[in-house]
Amino acid sequence: MSKKEVYEQKTEELLKPLMEEYQFELVDVEYVKEGGNWYLRAYIDKEGGITVDDCELVSRRMSDLLDEKDYIDESYIFEVSSPGLSRPLKKEKDYARSMGKELEIRTYRAINKEKEFYGILKAYDDKTVTIETDDKIEMIFAKSEIALIRLAFDF
Repeated sequence: MSKKEVYEQKTEELLKPLMEEYQFELVDVEYVKEGGNWYLRAYIDKEGGITVDDCELVSRRMSDLLDEKDYIDESYIFEVSSPGLSRPLKKEKDYARSMGKELEIRTYRAINKEKEFYGILKAYDDKTVTIETDDKIEMIFAKSEIALIRLAFDF
């Protein structure tokens, strides 16, 4: 397990009791380097949406826990935020929640000269995602080929 994965896993473990206490959902945790700084980010959600006050509440509680446990070697910036409407599908519960809804899929390599696909989520498993396009064509994608998968939104 990489250092990044260890940090993300330990952070998830610390966040779980807070999520249960406040009835929030932990959507994702990421540890990334951007512009010379390390960021530890927690994405949280709840029915009806997350507010700035919710993020601040979790951030204050979690900052104390991070200081106490002190398991991250580098200096980093801790952030708590909403995953937003365009959040990617990552976990099984994301796929389950999205069944029957329109998805946007972007692939690493072109398939029939296209890298962007839209369709209704019909099925998924550990390795594949199946959508049905507007033309009623069923397309099956290997998850390893997918660069981005999220709900499609018309604005």
